[in-house]
Order: sequence, then C-alpha cells, then structure tokens
Amino acid sequence: MNFTRWSARLPGSTQRRAVARRDRGTVARTDRGAVPAARGEYEAPPGGDDEDAGDGDAPGPLSPEDLAVREVLGELPALVALVYGPDHRVAYVNDAYEAAFGPRELGTPAADSCPELAELGLAPLLDQVLRGGTPRTVKSRRCRVLGGSGHPHTGRPAGAAPAERRTEGSFTVTCAPVGREGADGVSGVLVFAADVTDHAEAAERLRASERRQRETAVTLQRSLLPQELEQPDDLRVAATYQPGGADAAVGGDWYDVITLGAGRTALVIGDVMGRGVRAAAVMGQLRTAVRAYARLDLPPHEVLQLLDGLAAEIDASQIATCVYAVHDPNEGVLVYASAGHLPILVRSEDGSVRRGADPTGPPLGTGGWVHTSGTIALPPGSTAVLYTDGLVERRGEDIYEGVAKLEKALSGAQGTPQVVCGRLLRSQGITAEHDDDVAILVVEHPARTGPDAELFHNAALELLGGVEAAPRARAFASGVLSSWRFPVELRDLGVLATSELVANSLKHGTPPMRLRLRRTDRRLIIEVTDGDDHLPRRRRAEPADEAGRGISIVATIASSWGSRRTPGGGKAVWCEFALPRAGAGSDVS
Repeated sequence: MNFTRWSARLPGSTQRRAVARRDRGTVARTDRGAVPAARGEYEAPPGGDDEDAGDGDAPGPLSPEDLAVREVLGELPALVALVYGPDHRVAYVNDAYEAAFGPRELGTPAADSCPELAELGLAPLLDQVLRGGTPRTVKSRRCRVLGGSGHPHTGRPAGAAPAERRTEGSFTVTCAPVGREGADGVSGVLVFAADVTDHAEAAERLRASERRQRETAVTLQRSLLPQELEQPDDLRVAATYQPGGADAAVGGDWYDVITLGAGRTALVIGDVMGRGVRAAAVMGQLRTAVRAYARLDLPPHEVLQLLDGLAAEIDASQIATCVYAVHDPNEGVLVYASAGHLPILVRSEDGSVRRGADPTGPPLGTGGWVHTSGTIALPPGSTAVLYTDGLVERRGEDIYEGVAKLEKALSGAQGTPQVVCGRLLRSQGITAEHDDDVAILVVEHPARTGPDAELFHNAALELLGGVEAAPRARAFASGVLSSWRFPVELRDLGVLATSELVANSLKHGTPPMRLRLRRTDRRLIIEVTDGDDHLPRRRRAEPADEAGRGISIVATIASSWGSRRTPGGGKAVWCEFALPRAGAGSDVS
C-alpha cells in the first residue's frame, strides 16, 4: 500500500472521540518501521553531522518509511477496514472498527461478516473502486453501532465485550484502491470511515431550529393576512398566498380588500423587503395602518403618503412596495397609487391585457417624495390582477420579462377569480419549492345579464338649487324606490334620508349638486355631491337649536353613513340601507 498517498487523506482527531490506546510502554527501535513511543527515543541517523550527534538522543528526520502502517491504522480514531478480491474478503480491521461493530473474522467475504458495509450502502461502491481504481466517498451515511458506556465511538471500553444495545451513528466513508494494479483493476480496497455523528446531529438540530423559526414566521404571516376576504357587492375577489419553499425564509407579502361604503372598494397588495419574522411583523403593522387610513376615505396617493412616513418610523432599515387602488362602480375605473410596486394588469372581456402605468412613487420608507394617483379602466367583464414580485421575478432574467409572460398567461386565463389565481401560479411555474413568497389578488367586475342584472340599478338627478330642489329630490327618490319595488318602510326611510342629505347640501354646499341612488343585491345607497369640500360631522344638537340634526337623523336610520372629498374639489355625503334578504317575506326583487 502506498502510505504516502494515504497520509494526506487521513483526517485529524475528531471532536468527540479518541480511541483508547493500548498500554504499550516504551517501543524499542529494534527494526525498521517500528513506531517510537516518545519524542526522546529517536536516535541520530547513521552518518549524521557532529553537531546533531552531540545532542545525545535528539531525534533525526522522520519519514513515512519509518512508520509501520499497521500500527498507525490501529491507533487511528477513525474506522479502518481492508478488503481484497472480487468478493471483498476481510483482510484487516482496526481497533476503532471492532469497537464500533464488534470483532470481524478475517478472510471471510464482507457480505457475510460485515453487514454494516451493506447498511452504509458500500457494496456497489467497493465493486466500482476495485474495478476502476478511483477513490470514492459517501457522506453522512447512517448505520447502527454497538452501544454501552466508556468508548468515544460506541460508549464501551476498548476490548470489552460488545454491548447488546445498539445506537445509530453517522459516518463519512472513503473507499480507496490499494495493492497492485492489473488488467482487472486493483487487488484491494481500504475502507476509511470518519464518525461525523456529532456534526450530523448538530446539523439536524440546526435544521430543526430553522424549521421551527420558519413555521413561526409562516404562522405569523398567515395570521396577519385576511382570514376571509370582504366581498364587495359589485366585484368578485379572490386571493392566494404561497410562502417560499422549505429553504426560503418567509417574506412580508400581503394583500387586503376593504369596503369603503357607497359601493366603493379599496384593493391593496404589498411586499416588505426582507425575510423572516421581522418582515412579517412589519407587514402586519403596515396592513393595520392601511385599514385605518382607508377608513378616512382619502385618495390613494394620500394614503401612500401617510404609509410612507409610518414605514420609516416602524423600521428605517426596511422598505416596502405597495399598491393602493379604489374601485368606484359609478365610474368604472380603478384609481390607484403605486409605491415602487409592479404594474396592475387588467384583462378585458375580449382577452386583451392592459398594463397600469409605472409606479407613481418610490417604495414606502424612503421619504422625501410626493406620491400621485393614476387611473385604469375596469369596465364590466374585465379582471384586474395585483401581485408581488415572487410571481414574476427569476434569477438571470429581467423582471419585466416575467411581467410580459404573466400578461400572456392572463390573456387566456378564464374562470372565477379563484380559478384564475391557480392558473396564474401554474403558468409561472410556481411550486411548493419556489424560492420566494407569492401573493396574488384577482378582482373581477362581472358583466351582469338577465335576472342578475335586475338587482343592480343606478339613478341620478342634477340639483339646480333653489327652494324647489328639496321637493324635486324627494319626489325623484320616491318614484325611483317605488320602481325598484322596495317595501314601503324602506321607501319612506330612503326618502327621509334623501331629504336630509339634500337639505344639508343646499345649506352648507355649493353647486354643482347631484343626487345619486344606487341599489345592489345587498344594499341601497344614497349619495349627494356638491362643490364644497367642507366635510360634515355628526354633532349633538341642543333642544333649542333649529338646525344641526340632519346628519344625526341619517346616522340613526341608516345602516352606515360617511363622507369624502371628491377629485377636483367638492365632497360626497352618503348613507346605506341593508336590503332584506330574498325570501324574507319582502317584495324586493
């Protein structure tokens, strides 16, 4: 055996074990190749110079030829076995090998006397090394070893009888060719197994810890996302969130659907940069803030402006992208603002796909920027898709190439919003092992026909002012609500609310003024707009006051009410009445 070749392959002592050494005493240097017992027992080589000779017992140069291979292998803490021949007969096992697996009968085939080699999966490897003469290594193979106490490898003293209890260990095994090379290969194979149980167990503990941390982050992430999406009257919505694969830390993707009143709906999607629990926690704070700001019924760019300042206060080291869009069924458009996020995609009824404009501002948390709002049409029969970068971003590929692929997939994606979500995921090759989080929000504005369309109506009246405006508004509301076949009680309440809202606008607002009535399958909406941007508020009127009770009356009789500033100046004041459910004994149709 060429020991010089193998001396570079033998590892140093391991962390957890040192094979018990035999009490050899002092080893006399009686023949070439004996292993000295101590440094002081070397003698000067023949022909050495006088200076070295004067040192008495000073050691001379040492070379591999001065070492007995059998003695070295016997002292190694690693497991060593030598097999030869086509049936791999056992020629030698060292003390560490016997301590781990018990004594082995020499000269017998390894398949019979060394079942541990098969358990380690070395049988085919021995054949390959014997024939090809090339060393092969396998890492972290598990195998049963003898148990007990005392021996670093097996827990029992060296030379003691094998214990009955068996445990599992992990080994990294190298099989190297030894002996003379011939036409059929080498004559033997040296099996060298390093015990890496400690390393394997530490790695498994680390993986388990990472799994627990990831599960915690995923649980936190999912708990912060909407457990059930709000379903607006005029839209059908669905969303999906898929965390990255097991090797990817959870990110901060989120989405939300917020009903604003008067039939309007806010749609939100965002992505906090970074991974893990911290990103999920920041995401939760931003999502909560979005819902709070949405209740103010502000334009989208003002909502993002507020979020920008809040994101910097939450964590200045983390930024986030976000799209905040508002759908108004009366206008048939999405008004949106984008803080560094990817563009909204809208699929028309004919299958064509339009892309929203570039982001209207930088990511949240950067500060020093005034965001603006943009618009994109969302007519009946169209579908809008909001998404995070995990859906389209790929290594080595421009992200807008991924957006183009998504556009192509969306053009042919038909079905319910939930079906569209699944088809888009599959079209982009998103699997459970994907390396990034993915969030998708699909919004459909259905084109209603037949009986379904009869449940959705609009009616509007321009108010020119003057003393006749209020009576005209009441007469208009009464006629419209009667034509919509509402119960008498609901008609009366609707006319009363109309009268109070119009009176408030006539007293405190400025032209142009407009009354709009809208019904859906679930509610009646009454809205009055005018040119004054002063928002009304509910206040407590004193008994002697002749005015100031209109908004209080509306708030009392309606299911909900609110006000907002309108684009271009002015305001809208609205209230809603919940409709009786079909089959509840009403004549609503």
